[in-house]
Amino acid sequence: MATIIDGKAVSAFLKDGIKKECLELKEKGVSVCLAVIIVGDDPASRTYVNNKKKACEAVGIISREYALPADTSMAELLALIDELNNDREVNGILCQLPLPKGLSDELVIKAISPKKDVDAFSAENVGHIMIGDHTFLPPSAYPQYCFCGKECVVVGRSNIVGKPMAMLLLQQNGTVTICHSKTKNLKEVTRRADILVAAVGKPYFVTADMVKDGAVVIDVGMDRNSEGKLCGDVDFAEVSKKASYITPVPGGVGPMTIATLLKNTVTAAKQQNGLI
Repeated sequence: MATIIDGKAVSAFLKDGIKKECLELKEKGVSVCLAVIIVGDDPASRTYVNNKKKACEAVGIISREYALPADTSMAELLALIDELNNDREVNGILCQLPLPKGLSDELVIKAISPKKDVDAFSAENVGHIMIGDHTFLPPSAYPQYCFCGKECVVVGRSNIVGKPMAMLLLQQNGTVTICHSKTKNLKEVTRRADILVAAVGKPYFVTADMVKDGAVVIDVGMDRNSEGKLCGDVDFAEVSKKASYITPVPGGVGPMTIATLLKNTVTAAKQQNGLI
């Protein structure tokens, strides 16, 4: 039976350090501020935004929420982002994705200043991740393990998770394969993995017959099953019988996502105030 990777415990440890950093910055006259934009009334998006707000409050980061109606125009949304880009009191900008139909996630990502892009979604920040000199880590960054010489397989090639995850694994000397919808003999590829990362966005997509005995399985999925309950891309009940370590959903990568977002916001504040 696999050992559960407790994202909540790791996240709590990281938040303690972030809280100390915020206090140190406050003593220097610097308040850390994250602007959060949410468009529409999607229940999942509202839950994520509320969790981020609570986390900000817990570590001493000011959280400004901009709740816009679902019929907000692209021009109105971009105007708000431009205003926040030029607001010296705002260190980080987060726009909760996906946006309602008719609005472009891509245009929003392009509009946010790379210096305030604490999600690390912009082309500039993704490029820095690619060459290994990044300031911001993707908030879905994995727990820290030894990847040197390990066979790593990432299932999913999104710009937000799959590709950055592959680059991070490569930088830690893993041998990386990226799988996607066109991959032939997928099960044969995933069964080679010492480290298997599921980031495909499909509930229970990774089954036990796709997993090597003793593999470390990182589930980045945040899905809803047929009953509407939060679940991951991995069939946890069966895969946990074969894996050596596994992240649960919820309680695995999710808390780490928020902790990394907070860390990026503090880093942005330091950078913008000439402290790094």
